[in-house]
Amino acid sequence: MAVLSVDLAYRRWSDLGIVVLDRANPAQGPFDYGPAAHTIACEIIPSAAAAQAEGPIDADILAGRLNHLCTVRDIRVMMLDGPQAWKSLTNGCDHARVSERELNTAAKTGLPGMVKPSTYRPFAEFCLDVYDALCRRGWRRMDSSDHTAVRKDRVLVESYPFAAWKSLGLVPLPSKRRTKVSDLAAAYGALRALIPFTTDRPPNHDQLQAIVGGLPGLALEERNTAAMRIVGNPPRREDGHWREGFIVLPLPPHEPVSLRWLD
Repeated sequence: MAVLSVDLAYRRWSDLGIVVLDRANPAQGPFDYGPAAHTIACEIIPSAAAAQAEGPIDADILAGRLNHLCTVRDIRVMMLDGPQAWKSLTNGCDHARVSERELNTAAKTGLPGMVKPSTYRPFAEFCLDVYDALCRRGWRRMDSSDHTAVRKDRVLVESYPFAAWKSLGLVPLPSKRRTKVSDLAAAYGALRALIPFTTDRPPNHDQLQAIVGGLPGLALEERNTAAMRIVGNPPRREDGHWREGFIVLPLPPHEPVSLRWLD
């Protein structure tokens, strides 16, 4: 069962990080419990090559391409690094959704049209447009903390890579403009040492963020509650807008390397 994970961006197609995560099939058979049996295969999807021109990303076009990819690959869980909704008026937080408050996110999504910092607004509105465009194509926002609910249809799940690194007990990858090649290599190595995975090419910053953000998607598909943490309140409609929504994070494996990620 594969999962699509997207590190969203709205300025340039080349800034998107798009990765398909799939549990590698062991050559020895279903009862092989060696490390290779549970390795995650990460296929990096070149985003810029699919765009006809560099420039601002159209949310509807992006949603169409992501939906097509998932249809072809029979993918039912899509992880998206970006806010799915606005804050509820009655959630008890001044300027954030419950999930953002709990994770102390750098940017906060307030009441419709209000964000902190204000420069975050174009990105936040773009992300909401992507979620809505995908829902028009038959997807839905994950609306229950019951992990079995994702098996019923195609589900959109919000990720947050910065918190994902911390949730795994690893040092978060610095921001893209501050990340050196050595930082990227160190983060890649640390993540692979904790959770076995392979990539079909060296990931850049956006793609590595998509990988770590997509890990709980596999846990959702596999009903592995020990490998994920669900934060926040269910999404709902309020005064004509989507509000709140869950953020799902990966948790570190507790078993020895040879037994990680068992169903």
